[in-house]
Amino acid sequence: MVEPGANEVLEEEVASRSEELIIRSTYRLIGSKGMHRLTLQDVADSTDLSKSTVIYYFKTKENLVLTTMRWVLTQVTRRIREVISQVGSPDDRVKAMIDTIFIDPLRNRNFYLAYTDLIEYSARSHSFKNLSMTFRSNINSMYAEVIQLGIDEGTFRVTDAEEAAAVTRAVIDGLFLQWLQETDWQGTHATYKDTCTHAVLSYLRR
Repeated sequence: MVEPGANEVLEEEVASRSEELIIRSTYRLIGSKGMHRLTLQDVADSTDLSKSTVIYYFKTKENLVLTTMRWVLTQVTRRIREVISQVGSPDDRVKAMIDTIFIDPLRNRNFYLAYTDLIEYSARSHSFKNLSMTFRSNINSMYAEVIQLGIDEGTFRVTDAEEAAAVTRAVIDGLFLQWLQETDWQGTHATYKDTCTHAVLSYLRR
């Protein structure tokens, strides 16, 4: 998946520029420090706001991280849906979807470092688990819609769109996890994207 861009609009519940600044800074810090090492003081220092201001808006570190990740995951889902709605054929939708997910090395790296932290937290926290499950359900649902279109048009030979969506998700996430471990993660990004596109389309057309 891909992190939101600098001009992505925050959700309506974010009422002030200070909240927006805090959320964006928190997301960047999650990518560089990880959720465990992140502190409210780190966030305050990165925004030139006081720690008391951060606490005023978000109360606790857990609430701040949850709000931040909820925004990130909502924007990711929205962007993928917008892109695939503008493309015609099933093959083109899959390619557009993967192009959108593999948007650029740095943004992909930041997102997956944050997302793997979310998965770890979700194993221990009910709130994080619900967020992770909702995101997974939304992404799988989008994949299934694209795949069902291909099944209906006779382009894809798989028969169960929901099962195929889960496999597609596994291929994409699995390749990203391998890519994260590459020493030359910037130089190998395009290769992994091509591999992903070939693997997903080959599976769907089998």
